[in-house]
Amino acid sequence: MTNNLFETQYDLTKKSKMREFYESNKVWIFSTILTFIIIVVSYSYYQSSKEKKKILLSENYIQAKVYLQSGNKSKALEILKNITFSNDATYSTLSFFMILNENLINDSEEISKLFDHLLQNNNFDEEIEDLLHYKKALFKSSYVNEEKFLDEVRPLLKSKEILWKGHGLMLIGDFYFSRKEYVKAKDFYTQILTVKNLQPELYEQAKMKLINIAND
Repeated sequence: MTNNLFETQYDLTKKSKMREFYESNKVWIFSTILTFIIIVVSYSYYQSSKEKKKILLSENYIQAKVYLQSGNKSKALEILKNITFSNDATYSTLSFFMILNENLINDSEEISKLFDHLLQNNNFDEEIEDLLHYKKALFKSSYVNEEKFLDEVRPLLKSKEILWKGHGLMLIGDFYFSRKEYVKAKDFYTQILTVKNLQPELYEQAKMKLINIAND
């Protein structure tokens, strides 16, 4: 009997402490629960919105290809530019590359601004980012001065991927070769031959350019 009485008192004391704790912290408890619910709902909404955006971009990209096939380049360009500015790492890049491949924009400065927008507003894998830097440098090599061109190639020379360093050196060599600055071109083609583990094609291109310089 004494034991039962002790247990009853213990239970009452325990419940009393729990109630006391609840009364003292109920605002914090409800706030925590509410915050958790808001986070879960917000994350679910974000994921759903992200998926819907991806689907819409995909459909618009396909529609732009349809317009191109039918010869309506102006409408295709309008859609592709909108996708490029949507800041989706996948479809923005695909759309911009289509603009380049189809020569839908003739203004060099506008193309340059689209390159800058992509690189500044998307989180790319390093491989894609290097590819964009390469295409940008290649594109601008035909009309910018030496200093600006070297600035464009610099990210490739600093790339962790040795392949892109090789392509960067080739770009610089070709830049000087096209300007008939053969001494400078020779220096960069020669550097390619000293870099290990590049694609065999790069070595062959560099050797052929050195032969052309020697025979010029």
